[in-house]
Order: sequence, then structure tokens, then C-alpha cells
Amino acid sequence: MMVWTNSKLMQGNEKMPKNMDFYSVDGSSPVPTPTSTPPTSGGMSMMGKAAITLGVLVLLGAAGSAGVFYKQLSELKKNPNKVAQDETTATISAVGKLIVLPTGEQPTLATVTDPEKLKDQAFFAQAKAGDKVLIYTKAKKAILYSPTENKIVEVAPVNIGNNTAATDSSVSGSNTTAKTPTPNPPTK
Repeated sequence: MMVWTNSKLMQGNEKMPKNMDFYSVDGSSPVPTPTSTPPTSGGMSMMGKAAITLGVLVLLGAAGSAGVFYKQLSELKKNPNKVAQDETTATISAVGKLIVLPTGEQPTLATVTDPEKLKDQAFFAQAKAGDKVLIYTKAKKAILYSPTENKIVEVAPVNIGNNTAATDSSVSGSNTTAKTPTPNPPTK
């Protein structure tokens, strides 16, 4: 860049003396010189603004999450069995996509909690913790379902009676009673 001063032409990175009048290259009018530092943007750095913005977003996210959890808690207080009903509905829906289910009855849903205690029963030989058992008492059918693999592990006929082999702590469910139906081993 070339600029005319009072006495000479300044070029490139050459230092300009203080208190000089600067003229444009064509020499027509003086070039205004800065008299003070440029104004700042309110004194807050970009990092400060980013931190405040991030803080506000975190607070909004926390408030939104708290609202959702409060709503769910309120619904659960109104209907304490809702979780069990939703789990049963979801399991029936998933199993219904894999096999034709008996109609006209609501099955009992049980969850395998300790498969080691059930290994001596043929129906539970391949059961894993968390597997679900749908028991249809009218249709006399039991279905062992693995939600982790989305597979039906076993299907067996059910003998309704006083046999309480499956009523220990190895199988738990919202509808299990002392007369829990026990699957009969399949005949081959």
C-alpha cells in the first residue's frame, strides 16, 4: 500500500511517524486517522457469551426432563399397574409377530429371574434371565420368549393343577399365584 505523507511516499510495512497528516494516493484529501481504539461489544468475550448460552440450554434441558419425569410419575400414581400392563402388552405384541397366539384370553406374564433353578425342567432348559413366559390357561399353552434375541425359545402345553414347581423365586410375574400353571415337557 502506498500513502503520501507531508513529505514523502510511504510504502509497504514502513513505520509511519506519529502526528503526520496522511493524504490519499491522489493527494486530494487527508485520510482520517484513528483517534481511539475501536469500541468493544459490551465488554463480554465470546467465550463468556458461549458459556452463558450453554448454561441456559442445560437449565432448559434439565427443566424439560424434570417435567417429563413428573408427568410419568403422576400417571404411575394414578394407575400403579400401568407399567405391568404396558410390559404385558408390549410382550404380547412382540410374540404375536412371531407366532399365532390364542385369542379370547389375557395371558399371565412371568419373567425368568434365575434360570439355574429351572434348568431341571425341559421347558426352561434354554431360558436366560429376563426371558418372558406367556401362560394361556384356557388354551393350555405356555410360550417362552427371549426379548433380547426377539425369538421364541420354547412352546409347550400347560397342565393346570396343584403342581407348584415354578412358584419359587426363579420366575416372577404380576399374575403368578400358588397355582401357577407349569408347562408339561413336549412329547416326541
